[in-house]
Amino acid sequence: MQSTTPLDGRAALVTGASGGIGRAIAVALAAGGAGVCVVGRDERRLADTVSAIAAHGTAAVSLAADLTENGRIDQLVDLVDRRLGGLDVLVHSAGMYSRGVLAGSGVRELDAQYQANIRLPYRLTQVALPLLIGRRGDVVFINSTQGLAASGGVGQFAATQHAMRAVADSLRAEVNRDGVRVITLHVGRTATERQERIFAGENRPYTPESLIQPEDVADLVVCAITLPRRAQVTTLTVWPTRPA
Repeated sequence: MQSTTPLDGRAALVTGASGGIGRAIAVALAAGGAGVCVVGRDERRLADTVSAIAAHGTAAVSLAADLTENGRIDQLVDLVDRRLGGLDVLVHSAGMYSRGVLAGSGVRELDAQYQANIRLPYRLTQVALPLLIGRRGDVVFINSTQGLAASGGVGQFAATQHAMRAVADSLRAEVNRDGVRVITLHVGRTATERQERIFAGENRPYTPESLIQPEDVADLVVCAITLPRRAQVTTLTVWPTRPA
């Protein structure tokens, strides 16, 4: 009998899945029929994501870990291969955000953002690539609109987002011939806990109803990866219609 779910039989890995955009993407992939492995640092919140995935009747695997720690990425990819039997979709949604003007921002903060926002997805993609090539998979980088044009006060973060776009563009040129698609999604202000903290730091009222919702981003990801294999989304930008 033909499947009624667009992602039936696919295996996905989503980082930063403890909440926000990552959680929404993981649940949307499960709703589409995919088995999903989720990663995050908060074990309790990650368990909540696993429950939401399992409610859709698909395989749910989790690893509560800081992937910047040595050996964790190899452990994760091995877990995905063993429990899900391969990998079709890799979604990079984890990351670190820090504000500060160049004159007053420490190199330590820059190094931490480089580690979380560039080195981690670079290395994870590198280790997972044989699985993705074997299944002609999709790699999705959740980027920021700061990766298109940087605002004042976020130069360190924006630099990592520009670098992540470069990694994605270069990777696409390398693996399209293997049938692997690479998508960068530049996301504007979205109603997440991080965004609430950003608004507080800007001394502005937080109005989540005026922002993109995490589920909106998840819908775009599902739409992109369910396109026929003859077509690919390369770069997509989403903004709030009425920014606060």
